[in-house]
Amino acid sequence: MARFLDAYAAPKKDIPRRAYLTVSTLVGVALLAVWCALSYGELVRSDFLPTPGAVVGAAADGLGDGSLLVNTWVSVSEILSGFIIASILAVPLGILMGSFKIVEAAIEPVTNFVRYLPVSALIPLLILWVGIDIEEKITVIFIGTFFQQLILIADVSRSVPKDLLDVSYTLGATRRTVVGRVLIPATMPGVMDTLRITLGWAWTYLVVAELVAANKGLGYFILNSMRGLYTERIFLGIMVIGLLGLLTDQAFKFLRNRLLPWAVAT
Repeated sequence: MARFLDAYAAPKKDIPRRAYLTVSTLVGVALLAVWCALSYGELVRSDFLPTPGAVVGAAADGLGDGSLLVNTWVSVSEILSGFIIASILAVPLGILMGSFKIVEAAIEPVTNFVRYLPVSALIPLLILWVGIDIEEKITVIFIGTFFQQLILIADVSRSVPKDLLDVSYTLGATRRTVVGRVLIPATMPGVMDTLRITLGWAWTYLVVAELVAANKGLGYFILNSMRGLYTERIFLGIMVIGLLGLLTDQAFKFLRNRLLPWAVAT
């Protein structure tokens, strides 16, 4: 037992890749087994918990009539548009806000005020100002992610050791060189982690927006299924969102390790 704990349960110690994948697979299989036991064993009513077979059947029907693909594409296009616009603005502004006090004084008070506003409470206003088309969904995602990204990226930039910058000046680097060759590379691993986290939040804002006003998208797909008590379709919509989230999360991990070789791989 002591040998096992030393090999697999020591803090911050890597474990073999095979063991990592084995544990992940076993947990997934265990969750699926519990689901099967509860649903096929009729321990939970089918209108509360559908069987895995019913969800697979709903997926086949959605793929067959094209509704699942259409709704998925609409949600993906909306979330990518809002998230990319927010990130393009938040990354440079966040780095500036965390590095220059004059920029922090100008931006941080407004950012701290807006980021505590519940995005769902703004949806009625956004419907009045923007409408109920795709622009409203993109705006919801932008507001929900931009201000959170700004604060998190500023904290990342603020945490870069000042000694690192002082050493660069001592070696003769100019201010522009320090910013471009030292400060920005030092912040990019944290920036990538922030983007990875906030993309998950963006899915939440998107579903909320589509639940309130939409005629397409995965949020609409879930709400429409709820009205007809099609629980298997509700589960399908949730699982598609979870799968897309998992794929984008792994994509960010891959890009972080590939584009930022100086960062510690995770």
